Amino acid sequence: MGSLLRGVSGVRWGELRDARPLPAGDIPPLLSRIAYGGEDTARLAIDELGDRICALGFVVGEATASTVLFLLELAGAPHVSCKAELLDLLESIYRTEQWHSSAAAAGGPKRTGFREQPAWEVAAREAVRAGRPVIEGLASSMRPEEAEPARRLLLTMDETPPFPDLEDRRYDTQRSVRDRPWRH
Repeated sequence: MGSLLRGVSGVRWGELRDARPLPAGDIPPLLSRIAYGGEDTARLAIDELGDRICALGFVVGEATASTVLFLLELAGAPHVSCKAELLDLLESIYRTEQWHSSAAAAGGPKRTGFREQPAWEVAAREAVRAGRPVIEGLASSMRPEEAEPARRLLLTMDETPPFPDLEDRRYDTQRSVRDRPWRH
């Protein structure tokens, strides 16, 4: 895949699921189109990739964290276009909390089918956080179309509280059933 994206072949994309949840094997060609396509091609690929790794702008998948590493690489590469769109996608990924919210509302991950999904959000957020040096470099860019979205992402990273520890929560479902006022 050229000097960019050398590590893409080391990821077992066919074993991962995207946010829809379909096999993630189509992610590497999208990354390649961002890296080596023209601006219009890159923009379309970012849009499609966003649907695959951050569906609806707030639902991540199993393959999201692995993809973030390459998004950061692309955002930091001098010749790659559409850095603002890449940074916006990274911000959407960082903000996601759908799986945590759903697991908490349903009584915690052990009581529901939400065993893996909250971990996908944690891994994706940690992957974005690991790219902070790249994002800081873009925030100091002389190009406002790069600097502004990078500064927004940094602000989001600084202001977003950590995920709650779903394993620490105590869900006493028997008590909640016993204490219902309508129960005789």
